[in-house]
Amino acid sequence: MSATPLGRPCWYELMTTDPDGAPSFYTSLAGWTTDTWEGGENPYTMWLAGGSPIGGLMKLPEEVAQTGAPSHWLMYVSTPDVEATADKVKELGGSILTKLDIPSVGQIVVVQDPQGAVFCAYQPADESPGHDDPPRVGEFSWLELATTDWQAAWSFYSKLFGWQQTDQMDMGDMGMYQMFGRGAHPLGGIYNRPPEMPVSAWLLYIRVPDVAAAVETVKTLGGQVLNGPMEVPGGDMVAQCLDPAGAAFAVHSSAQGPS
Repeated sequence: MSATPLGRPCWYELMTTDPDGAPSFYTSLAGWTTDTWEGGENPYTMWLAGGSPIGGLMKLPEEVAQTGAPSHWLMYVSTPDVEATADKVKELGGSILTKLDIPSVGQIVVVQDPQGAVFCAYQPADESPGHDDPPRVGEFSWLELATTDWQAAWSFYSKLFGWQQTDQMDMGDMGMYQMFGRGAHPLGGIYNRPPEMPVSAWLLYIRVPDVAAAVETVKTLGGQVLNGPMEVPGGDMVAQCLDPAGAAFAVHSSAQGPS
């Protein structure tokens, strides 16, 4: 068993009001397959990209739905010591919403950062999922935080996970877009959310061969395209979308072509 790294985004979970319909949407869109994990009290559907598990799917819990939260994607970030990470979250002004200890899976804390965005810190019981190579087609390739104060949010995440600043992009009236990474490869960006965005949240980008084709698939399958396709600096293409149950996600294709 290799040591679990601190700060590696490693699992992506869809919490949805439509757990029966979601598999056909995402397998058609992203080329994923699914498998069922039978190790817990309830069967758990996993997303597989190229045969490797990258995330999972579960019904949006009633207690979460009652808070007004819609269907959404949830990012898990690895830690070798979940209790130390939870203590650090509180020290830095964040909140622990839930703690879970799942036999043979590991320990999870659901975290709300000081600006309100939610994610999970995860100490696996065995090998940590995910990898540190460049993201392949079918994997999550960019993680984007829309927040109320990007500088304060960056301070929180960099101190919590050791992420490093990479590039900055001035977006004019929208302010600065701060990009970050972990080691050799960029992970994502942080920016101040526009007034029409009601809450701070992480948006997860799925790498696809062709964004233009992906958005047509989204529309055909009952989803909604919010923005794009559009070219970003460097020539990559992106689009932001909602799935049929209302969960926000994005698609991304590389200017270098699929690989």
